[in-house]
Amino acid sequence: MPDFCSCGAELPPDARFCHRCGKPQREEIVPETVGPPPAPPVVAPPPASPPGVSFHNPIAVRIGLTMASAAALLTWLPLISLGFAVWWIAAGFFSVYLYHRRTGQFLTVGGGIRMGWVTGVLTFVIMTVLFTATLVPLAMSSGGLAAVYQEQLRSMQWNEANLQQAMKMLNSPAGLATGILSSLLFFFAIITLFCTAGGALGAKVARRH
Repeated sequence: MPDFCSCGAELPPDARFCHRCGKPQREEIVPETVGPPPAPPVVAPPPASPPGVSFHNPIAVRIGLTMASAAALLTWLPLISLGFAVWWIAAGFFSVYLYHRRTGQFLTVGGGIRMGWVTGVLTFVIMTVLFTATLVPLAMSSGGLAAVYQEQLRSMQWNEANLQQAMKMLNSPAGLATGILSSLLFFFAIITLFCTAGGALGAKVARRH
C-alpha cells in the first residue's frame, strides 16, 4: 500500500522527503561525532631542591673558596696573625651567611657544619701552598729545613733531653718528613675544627633571624 504525505502527495517507497512540499518523512539519526580525547593537564614538575652542601655543590665551593682565601691571607699577615683562630671561625660563619644570601636557603646546623668543613679544607689547601712557597727558599739555605725546625724547637723552651732527641730526629730525612707531615696533619685538624665550629654557629644565628 503506497504511503502519502500530509499534503496528499503519494510517496515512493523509502522516501526521506516529500517531493512536493519537502517535509521530512522519517526522523534523521545523526551519528555522534567523536572528537579527539582531551589533552591531559600539564603538571609542572616540582621545583628542584638545591643540592646539598658539599664539594659537588659549585655555589658552596665558590663561597668557601672566597672565605678561605680571605682567612688564609689574614692568617698569613704577620701583624694580625695572632688572631688566626678568629679568622678561621669567621670564615666558617660568613660562608654560611653568604650561602644563604646567594641561594635563599637556611642551612641546618648539619648543613652549616658541612659548609664550614668545605671552607676549612680550602683554607688548609691555600695555607699549605703559602707554607710551601715559604719553605722553598728556607730549604735552599745553608741549614735547610732542619735548621728552621730546630730554631722553632729552641723557642719553645723544651728541656734539654727532649730538645736533643727532637733535633736528632730532624737531622734524618725520615725524621724531617715525619715532622712536616705531623705539622700538616695538626694544622688540618685545627683549621677544619675552627671553620666547622664557625659554620655551625652561623647556621644557628641565621635561623634565629
